[in-house]
Amino acid sequence: MGEDQIPMTVEGKKKIEEELKRLLTTERPAVVKAIEIARGHGDLSENADYSAAKERQAFIEGRIQEINAKLARSRVIDSSKIKSDNIVFGATVILEDHNSGKEITYKIVGVDEANVKEGKISITSPIARALIGKKEGDDVTVHAPRGQIQYTINTVEYL
Repeated sequence: MGEDQIPMTVEGKKKIEEELKRLLTTERPAVVKAIEIARGHGDLSENADYSAAKERQAFIEGRIQEINAKLARSRVIDSSKIKSDNIVFGATVILEDHNSGKEITYKIVGVDEANVKEGKISITSPIARALIGKKEGDDVTVHAPRGQIQYTINTVEYL
């Protein structure tokens, strides 16, 4: 993968494509209309509605450019097609915490897809970096902000 490429899952790409579509078809036209309405209210220098709409427009246009750039640099990886015993991008991993004995499940995803509440961790996170290249049954030490955490890798799947 080239330095400028951004790995993302199939779901991650779909999610940002949906956001882009919403921005282009709903958000952008709505803000243009809001600007037109605010312009009709007279003096633009003291028009809070106009200022807010212009600010929103700048945000929307910036986000559209950001998404387009990410899509142009994306390398979509379909984790269901990966056949590997080692943990790589896209793996769903079930770990057992040595201290608590509890199991925790993580899927290693792209930076923009990460959502800890959904069990999706960024490829750049300390846990993912510690897991990459390991196999089922391996013990791994994660250097987390709260200290070192010991896990055993119970299961590695590519869903």
